[in-house]
Amino acid sequence: MNRAINILGVMGIVNRMKPIRILLVEDDPADQKLVKMSLSNQEITSELCVVNNAEEALDFLCSQGGDSSQTTTPDLILLDLNMPGMGGKEFLKHIKVDEDLRQIPVVIVTTSNSERDVIDSYKLQAAGYVHKPKTLDEFRRVMGEIKDYWFMLCKLPNKEY
Repeated sequence: MNRAINILGVMGIVNRMKPIRILLVEDDPADQKLVKMSLSNQEITSELCVVNNAEEALDFLCSQGGDSSQTTTPDLILLDLNMPGMGGKEFLKHIKVDEDLRQIPVVIVTTSNSERDVIDSYKLQAAGYVHKPKTLDEFRRVMGEIKDYWFMLCKLPNKEY
């Protein structure tokens, strides 16, 4: 048990050496603010880029050339499902067929409790599905757990490949 904790600690130190890049795809300004506040003051330094809808997210990712070796390509995407225009599911369909973008983990963060949305999201290769917390304290806890899981516990692919 202590060895596992030590290994996680070493992984955390290595992962904190450079900021992680998170793309938030969220149309609600209040939820954008909650996520921003929740990600600040965490152990892991992050750079958060916020876009208001799925179309903007695709434009952002395509402006990076779809080249996962670029330093501005996000390490993680937090995606709302229910947005005007292109919804989260359609966005997932687009990026998961793109050779250069499909390896980016996408975690759904939504108000939907629909079992159909959960099933559809995982069928479209979402890496996780989280129900949106309602309070700032809950948001902080959930965002901290997401960051710990994806950037301290998990090994993500090297961007050079």
